[in-house]
Amino acid sequence: MDLTQISLEKDIAHYFEEDDLPRNLFYLEKLPRDLVKCNLFIKSDLILSGLPWFQGTFEYLGEKSFGANIIKDFEGKYLEKGSVIPLGDLPFSKALTGERIALNLLQRASNISTFTNKFVEKANKYNIKILDTRKTTPGLRSLEKYAVRMGGGFNHRLGQTDMWMVKDNHKTFFGGATQAINFFKEMGAFYTPIELEVHDEKEFEMAKANNIQHVMLDNFSPERVKELVKKKPNSMTIEVSGGINLETLDSYLIPGVDAISVGALTYGAPAVDISFKFQRAE
Repeated sequence: MDLTQISLEKDIAHYFEEDDLPRNLFYLEKLPRDLVKCNLFIKSDLILSGLPWFQGTFEYLGEKSFGANIIKDFEGKYLEKGSVIPLGDLPFSKALTGERIALNLLQRASNISTFTNKFVEKANKYNIKILDTRKTTPGLRSLEKYAVRMGGGFNHRLGQTDMWMVKDNHKTFFGGATQAINFFKEMGAFYTPIELEVHDEKEFEMAKANNIQHVMLDNFSPERVKELVKKKPNSMTIEVSGGINLETLDSYLIPGVDAISVGALTYGAPAVDISFKFQRAE
């Protein structure tokens, strides 16, 4: 068992538990075990991702050689509508048992990778990174964060402790941005950086005075972003956030902005279309 399989196995076990097939042992026993040839049909242009989860689903069912080269050959690749990926043979019982779980995971990841790549293609021309957020589907964060990377984006944080991010709720609770920053400085995590969510120029100047390296300009207009970017120290990175979508992205591609975070990468990616089909092997 390789490290990828170890990492995925717990999640995949949960997905099968959710499907609750062991409740009907008669059904499982009666499923035919004849071999079927399996194929993926790509029914819309997309960035294909999530194949480790797709393949891992059938590895969990004991089919360790199924789709042996698909990750190396197709993961993260742009595929046109009409493409067909041959996967090999499976017993019908296992193809049917794993089909929906495997395809749900593959399609969810490919939705996100394809959508992320549309932002990345625009932002790359300005050397601006596209970041996700923690607005992920419970139980699917690993898949969704992975999919953002496969689409060319970057992960902001996998969890709260990857970076101390000072947000409105912190400022309100601790009595201001400075007090909230001090709370995190006293955490004793020497290498953990702090990012301050900024809502006005006064907070921006306070971030500079406190030598905050990472600043998020939240819900700023493009015009206000342009003004503050002129004032940033060389050591500071500026992230822009707040409801930015494909239609408004161009106006935020401003020289001096380092990154743009987009929650919709994971919660609002439009669906792509993939089918998993099988027929009797000859």
